[in-house]
Amino acid sequence: MPYTLQQLSDLEDIRTLKHRYFRAIDTADKAVLEPLFTDDISVEYRGGEYLVRLQGKETMLDFLLTSFHSDAVAMHQGHMPEITFTGDDTAEGIWYLEDIFVDLGRNDVTIGSAIYKDRYVRQDGSWKIARTEYDRIMEIVEPIRPEMKITQHYLAKVGRKPHERTDISHAITWFEAA
Repeated sequence: MPYTLQQLSDLEDIRTLKHRYFRAIDTADKAVLEPLFTDDISVEYRGGEYLVRLQGKETMLDFLLTSFHSDAVAMHQGHMPEITFTGDDTAEGIWYLEDIFVDLGRNDVTIGSAIYKDRYVRQDGSWKIARTEYDRIMEIVEPIRPEMKITQHYLAKVGRKPHERTDISHAITWFEAA
């Protein structure tokens, strides 16, 4: 069945929503992040050595802003969205993630990909993320090589400094990779 004009407009709004999410986490931009989520968002990230579970917008914002901090360099790109409408004001999405995360405090680089599955709702005329989760497809963690040179580090300027970060360990379960 062909899309209606409203659905075509909604598709673009949902794609823009997710693109803003990726840009805002990589730049620790709370002002952009805050309106993207429902108040009761639920989150589950399943990675190679971790499981993250979060509930609620404030918890999500704190987790993201503490994770994407002044000792990190990050790049997240979402590709190939598959958006399905489940109602006039609800939709689901599948995205392919490609990411690089450099943690200068741990002295390592993570390169990976994952499949995101999201649930979206329209509230007060705007699409928001109500649930987000991912499963890693691949994840490679390696030490930063001595010859690696970081010539631009945006999060060093805008990310939370060590004294501003909160303890988010309660949201993360660590385990050995299989």
